[in-house]
Amino acid sequence: MTTVIKLGGSLLDDAARRDGALRKIVARWNAGEDIVLVHGGGKHIDAALARAGIAKKTHAGLRITDDATLQIVVSVLGGTVNKMLVSELTKLGVRAAGISGCDGGTLVAAQHPAIDGVGLGHVGKVTHASKALVASMLNYGVLPVVSSIAMGEDGQLFNVNADNAAAAMAVAVGAKELLFITDVAGLLDADGNVVPRLHAADAKTFIDNVTGGMKPKLQAALSALTSGVREITIGEEGGTTLVAA
Repeated sequence: MTTVIKLGGSLLDDAARRDGALRKIVARWNAGEDIVLVHGGGKHIDAALARAGIAKKTHAGLRITDDATLQIVVSVLGGTVNKMLVSELTKLGVRAAGISGCDGGTLVAAQHPAIDGVGLGHVGKVTHASKALVASMLNYGVLPVVSSIAMGEDGQLFNVNADNAAAAMAVAVGAKELLFITDVAGLLDADGNVVPRLHAADAKTFIDNVTGGMKPKLQAALSALTSGVREITIGEEGGTTLVAA
């Protein structure tokens, strides 16, 4: 069985924390576990936009992605961040290869509808994923590193949420586990304490009360649980584990 791991948040910007997370991934890989690594890279995109003199624009928590921004997103996610992770995994002794979700139909998306009348540009919603390319890589002992760029049915490139991309990938490969390694401790209760374990039915009550990046993570997790992924963990050690029942 395969495990899908989504790497995101400040872990992608903090070299020491990123190294620690990658070493744990390598340990699991070396123990014989098939792993597909999915990543975003929002802060790297922000920095690249600033260098290019392009203003960052968001609405309802999503990055408005015009033509110029899409070029930056593709170059940063498919290039800079993706190859950084491949390089660091290689230095740790793992054969890794980076692809984008648009390669081989790995991530397929549709145009995200406008929100409050505001168009989001080249932002997509992942509709489904294909395991064909990553399964072939795994078969040859190569760890796939997948960036969160998707392609529409007509070949259009889309900037998609990396949490949703990871959830779709987990469903496609029939993953036994989906793990979100990020800069949050886990899902917090009303007192600010990490909820160690939660059933899907109970998790639905949390969605209206969470904000920021936790909301799409929780929504993606619930989608994956209802589609057959057995277990989902948000956060590192001591995080929140979600189960279907």
